[in-house]
Amino acid sequence: MNKDDLHGYVPAIATPFNEKGEIMEDAFVDMFEFLIGKGATCICIAGDNGESWALNAAERGRLVRLAKDTAKGRVPVMMGISAPTIEASLAYVHAAEENGADVLLSMPQTYVLKASEAELMARFDKLSAATDKPLVLYNSPRRMGFSLTVDQTETLLNHHNVIGIKESQRDFFYHTHLLDRLGDKMSVMTGPCHYILPAFALGAKGFIATGPEFTDMLPSDMAAAGTSAPDAAYRKAHIQLTVLYEMLMGTATWPASFKAALNLIGLPAGVPRDPVLPATQADIDKIKRTFDQLGISYS
Repeated sequence: MNKDDLHGYVPAIATPFNEKGEIMEDAFVDMFEFLIGKGATCICIAGDNGESWALNAAERGRLVRLAKDTAKGRVPVMMGISAPTIEASLAYVHAAEENGADVLLSMPQTYVLKASEAELMARFDKLSAATDKPLVLYNSPRRMGFSLTVDQTETLLNHHNVIGIKESQRDFFYHTHLLDRLGDKMSVMTGPCHYILPAFALGAKGFIATGPEFTDMLPSDMAAAGTSAPDAAYRKAHIQLTVLYEMLMGTATWPASFKAALNLIGLPAGVPRDPVLPATQADIDKIKRTFDQLGISYS
């Protein structure tokens, strides 16, 4: 897999747990098929939506194998390997390789606030030494405690098997400079979904974001919309993405609201795994009001 293969709609699939905290494999397969039907070009296992913090290496490997068996070559499979320690990340790399993941998604060391330049580079040196799999960087300042700079991203791109980045900076100045300097050298995938359509016009290749699962516009049509002159369909999709993102990120503990929203549209997302509690009835009512406002159908 290379940078040209990373484009379009790359959803981070939820991991469906039952009330006992067990993975519901049949439900996972149903959601995987739903995402392919929405036009996914690759599907990410053990991302934030998948409650990566609650999945051990064996569970990640099992989900990758299940995804590969379900995909049957229709889409590649990405797996998250972010962790505070290099030992944990390498265990995830091993599980990904054993089970056929096509590409790996990695933040710098998580929860190690403001990692130094040397610590940041050392982490990716060790990851690259351990695998030949292509890497997608993940810049999430909220979870890392700091943001990659454009210079740091370029250094990692030049010295490692990096094919892209999931860019979750909420500063559009940053997105603009990243796309201007590196948009032709790597696949820049938008994170915050209210940036999806504007970022396409500036050279983004796709998105790994939460919200397109619910919009009227098919996620697979967003690239064409984002690179065309804005029209009524563009504006409607952008408003839906913006309001959905605000509501989902501001309701309950992530990803309880996302799972509740998926359940409302008929997808078997189950409940979050401990320590996250399910969305309350008040949370669900808030999601329903937002769906009503946006004209999104639910059961």
